[in-house]
Amino acid sequence: MSNGESPGLYIHVPFCRTKCPYCDFYSVTSLSLIPDWLDGLRKEAVFYKDHFAAFDSIYLGGGTPTLLAEHELAALMDCLFNNFTFSPDTEITIEANPDDITLDKLGVLRGIGVNRISFGVQSFDDKELQYLRRSGFEGQTEAGWVQTIKRALDFRPEHLSCYQMTLEEGTPFGKMLAQGRMKLLGEEEEREFFLLTSRLLEKEGYIHYEISNFAMGKEYISRHNSKYWRHVPYLGLGPAAHSFREDVRWWNLGSIESYCKALVYGKLPVAGSETLSEEQHRLESLYLGFRTSAGVDLELVRNQPRFDMILSELQESGLVQVHMGRAIPTREGFLVADSLPLLFADW
Repeated sequence: MSNGESPGLYIHVPFCRTKCPYCDFYSVTSLSLIPDWLDGLRKEAVFYKDHFAAFDSIYLGGGTPTLLAEHELAALMDCLFNNFTFSPDTEITIEANPDDITLDKLGVLRGIGVNRISFGVQSFDDKELQYLRRSGFEGQTEAGWVQTIKRALDFRPEHLSCYQMTLEEGTPFGKMLAQGRMKLLGEEEEREFFLLTSRLLEKEGYIHYEISNFAMGKEYISRHNSKYWRHVPYLGLGPAAHSFREDVRWWNLGSIESYCKALVYGKLPVAGSETLSEEQHRLESLYLGFRTSAGVDLELVRNQPRFDMILSELQESGLVQVHMGRAIPTREGFLVADSLPLLFADW
């Protein structure tokens, strides 16, 4: 286990009211399979019952977990607490659609132990929301984005995730892009959006601790998501969920039907796996580390050819700072974070 840290537990809840045109995560809009999915989840949990140490984070993702009814949410949490061990201060996060949340629902979530809610907000602008649902409307402008951020700040959230839209092949927006019916922002425009967001939120007191993530103090940094960036073990339950432990990564079958069928026949619903070599692990550590304000340990790159020269050039160009034995990306460094590990690759 990485530095003896507790593992995290992810549950994929693959149900949505509607499918967003940019989303390539596995989800379905029919709720009729919830009982089968929940039964499958119970069976999968039993498989891993004694395979992990005590978890200190649970993340209910999707899909839209808050679509589940009160009794379904309670059954899900009972399944987890009956099969696994958890630290007393476990961070329990649920992704939520604002439309699903009422005072009664909040009471239900608190009752099952949820202590962190991740609200999904596409925009506060009706015109931009229309664009996300159909073509023919102008996309987001810089001024519109600033207004969205300021509207979000009215709620004083402890944490904000701000993602630039990426269009994946096979999604409706991906197909529209391929057909020339959509146009992405240019590289310079994306750069300006990113820098604007970072400066604005840091001015408001947020820590820019990962490329797309900001926290109002270290205590609000996502404990669960941070595990992914630091190779801390995690277990994923549900169709299409991913897991990682001891340099082995594996992932589940990507449909509810095939997932449940495997479990009915007493088989783990694993679709594939990979074992990281020492060099792959190192490069992943660089790739993930350069995306965070923690940066990377210089020991990971010190033995590479031209180490001193590369590091000096990165510092002189304002992309990296060196502090306490770590190479830490600057705001400008975040913009080229994906290319930084290549400079230290063992070719």
